Amino acid sequence: MKKNNIEFVVGVFLILGFLAFAYISLQFGEFSIFSKGQNYTLLADFDNVSGLKKGAVITIAGVSVGKVSNIRLTKEQRAEVSLYLSNDVEITEDAIASIKTQGIIGDKYIRISQGGSETYLKEGGAITDTESAVDIEDLISKYIFGKV
Repeated sequence: MKKNNIEFVVGVFLILGFLAFAYISLQFGEFSIFSKGQNYTLLADFDNVSGLKKGAVITIAGVSVGKVSNIRLTKEQRAEVSLYLSNDVEITEDAIASIKTQGIIGDKYIRISQGGSETYLKEGGAITDTESAVDIEDLISKYIFGKV
C-alpha cells in the first residue's frame, strides 16, 4: 500500500513538472494561451522592408507595444506588414510607421510616431504614412560609384 502512495506522488510530481516545462516554453517563445483577445492587428504598406522579419518588435516612444505578425507581397508589388499590437495601445489615423535599425548593423524594427488626430484606428485598419527601410548596401554602392 505504501509503495502505491509513493508511486502516485512521483507520478503527480512528474505531470506537474511537464506542465510547468510546457508553460515556461510557451512563455519564452512569447506565445500565450491566456492572452487571447488582448491584441489587435493593423496593416501598413511599405515600398521596401529589407531585413524586417516576422516577430520584429514594434515600438512607440521606445516602448515595445507589439510584434510583426506577417509580411506579404501585395498585387501592387508592395510589402504589406501585419502589426500585432497590444489592446491598450491606440494608434492615431495619421500615425507614421518607420522601419528602423537597432544599432549600426542590428535587427530591424518598426517605430510608430503618433500624429495629432483624435481619431484612432480600429482592428484591421491601415497606417497609410510609412517610411521604408534604408538599404545600407545600396547607399554604399551609390557612394562608391559616385551616384550620390
